[in-house]
Amino acid sequence: MLERVFSFYTRHYKLLTLLVTAVMLGVILVLGWISSEAVRDTVIEDFNNQQLVIARHAASMIENSIADFKRELNLLSFSPAVQYSERIQMHRRIQIVFTSFQDDGLREIRYVETKSGKTHVISEAGVQIVEPSALDRESLEQAGRPDLKGKLRMSEIDIQPVNGKHETLLRMAMPVWQVSVDDAHPVATNDFAGVILFVIDASRLTEKVAGALRSGKSGYTWVIDEKGTFLYHPESDFIGKNAMEARKEKNPAISFSRINEIQKTMLLTGKEGTSWFISGWHRGQRGEMKKLIAYSPVPLAHDGTGRHWSVAVVAPISEVEGAIRDITFRQSLVQGVAVLITLLGGLTLVSILVRWSKTIQQQVDEKTCELQKSEYRYRSLIEHAKDVIFTLDAEGRVLSLNSRGWLFFKKQEEEGFVPFPIAELFDAESAAVQMAVVSRIVAREISEEAVTSLVLVDGEERWLNINYSALLDESGAAYAVLGIGRDITERKKMEQRMSHTEKLASVGTLAAGVAHEINNPLAVILGFTEMLLDQTPKESENYELLKTIERQGMNAKRIVENLLGFARFTEHKEQDVDINANLESVLAVVTNNLTINKISVEKDFSAGLPMIKGDPGELQQVFFNLIANAAAVMKGTGGTLTVRTRLAPDNSCVEVSFTDTGPGIPRSVRSKIFDPFFTTKKVGEGTGLGLSISYGIISNHGGSITFDTKTADESAVTGTTFVVTLPAVPVQNEEDVCLKSC
Repeated sequence: MLERVFSFYTRHYKLLTLLVTAVMLGVILVLGWISSEAVRDTVIEDFNNQQLVIARHAASMIENSIADFKRELNLLSFSPAVQYSERIQMHRRIQIVFTSFQDDGLREIRYVETKSGKTHVISEAGVQIVEPSALDRESLEQAGRPDLKGKLRMSEIDIQPVNGKHETLLRMAMPVWQVSVDDAHPVATNDFAGVILFVIDASRLTEKVAGALRSGKSGYTWVIDEKGTFLYHPESDFIGKNAMEARKEKNPAISFSRINEIQKTMLLTGKEGTSWFISGWHRGQRGEMKKLIAYSPVPLAHDGTGRHWSVAVVAPISEVEGAIRDITFRQSLVQGVAVLITLLGGLTLVSILVRWSKTIQQQVDEKTCELQKSEYRYRSLIEHAKDVIFTLDAEGRVLSLNSRGWLFFKKQEEEGFVPFPIAELFDAESAAVQMAVVSRIVAREISEEAVTSLVLVDGEERWLNINYSALLDESGAAYAVLGIGRDITERKKMEQRMSHTEKLASVGTLAAGVAHEINNPLAVILGFTEMLLDQTPKESENYELLKTIERQGMNAKRIVENLLGFARFTEHKEQDVDINANLESVLAVVTNNLTINKISVEKDFSAGLPMIKGDPGELQQVFFNLIANAAAVMKGTGGTLTVRTRLAPDNSCVEVSFTDTGPGIPRSVRSKIFDPFFTTKKVGEGTGLGLSISYGIISNHGGSITFDTKTADESAVTGTTFVVTLPAVPVQNEEDVCLKSC
């Protein structure tokens, strides 16, 4: 009878188990598919939002450049030398402006003079006085209207065919009225004097901004005007052509209806946003492909006319498909594990039911065996886990600690574990934080809590993220607290590096803006100073005062150039560099200064090092900064500077180290030393840019710069070592595998 009952229940449990297993498999697969689609949409949206940030930035830079042209044109119109046709001073003043803006796309400056009926042309060819062109006469006629006095006019893009290409010219016109006064003209006549024209290469203007921008690995930027004409595009044949027509001409087989609709309804109406479209090529690759696009308008005027250009950043969806595939693979792997566990669980349950139906005793034996195996797996899991796992009692004594914990805290595991205070693992402050959490958990005020603690292990800073939870007995009371800690030191370091990179980018943008704003009035000050010097006798007191103004103006100009050098990359000239020879040349310059300060130099250069691909001048600047910092901390007391070079163990990088015997870097400022403008030197002795610039130069060379330091509180031997790691030039055209490892 009992056997029949077992058989009956066994059959039904089998069917129920199979049904539940099938339902769980279906739910897992559906949830996996939904999750994959959600992840895909999120990754694409995030990437496009990043592209939109780039587009807004580019639009803002182009708008600022156009505003600079407008401002300088307005200043020229108020110059007495221009208004009263003082030719020598006028030509010199206009040439200064032309030189300042030539790199920004300024082709020529034309001044159509009413008095002589001539046109003064300032360009790369110098100064020419010619007969006015038809456009000159038309501009002069319009500028002479009283209602347009003081109003700047901007033409539409004029497309000119040149050598099979198209030039896109933008003209700005500003009327010149005799409203200013100077020594020669103490009373303004208020007569119409002429019109100043700026002829600007719009393609060069936009290329300077858009050409340097990238989205992902291969994404690029293009710019169109209010009529849909390409002002800049990586495909140079597109420049000067209507965007819709250029695409169709490039690949007639592709339907560009979606991008054309986006252009017509969004870009040409001055809106910003993100979307996608189908293209037929990308950087040399041909074939139908899906691209992501983000776009932002560039306002040309704020007079209600609504004139604008538009900046678009595009990248193939393949830029994000790699990340999507990785995430999908991991999700699929998790799904596979879940499916496998579900199937194994179902099969195991069926197997147990079958065995259970034989004899109760056999079932008891099997359960006992399973419990033993489970206990073994538990112990094995705890001892081989990569996390630090420990238990504490209510008094804060460590009751157990796994092997990873002994290794993390660098303590010797002893036989016959004896509970010990948590203060032996953490410093007093961190131990107090842990005990506060343990007390709350034991009192059942909270069930669990995560704590991130800074741990000093043999003087080394390590970060441990610990999740505490209560261990309950049969009555529900907490008899101990379980702590599972994960070493997040590397993640913390990565966050600090990311924070430093963001600070550099923000300060760089600010420095570039400030320097650019200062450069314009400096150009005016220096220009007028030079003009006044020509008009002042050299033996007069005013002449010496003007020379003083000129010298101080040039000093300010050098400061601006230093700011610009920090804010943007200068021309990077790469060549094969012998790192030992490069260091020798730097040491030869600084040896006398080091000797005066009682600092001895020890050189330990490895022979036969491979060459480095880089800019020798930039590398010398980095080495000089590091040596100067080392000398500064040993100044007055003397010491030893040790410079070493060696080949990295994997033979892919060259390492250069600078070790001083100074007092070391205090822990409170270590996270800030690469920050721009941060310095521990006295006022006037340092700008705080040396290490920031060095960090940027080494990063640009594909390398890294790290440091290790010991103060008197940490070690009997103090000092700091900076290590510069640079990728070596591959031998026999081997592919450089060092970029990431460095």
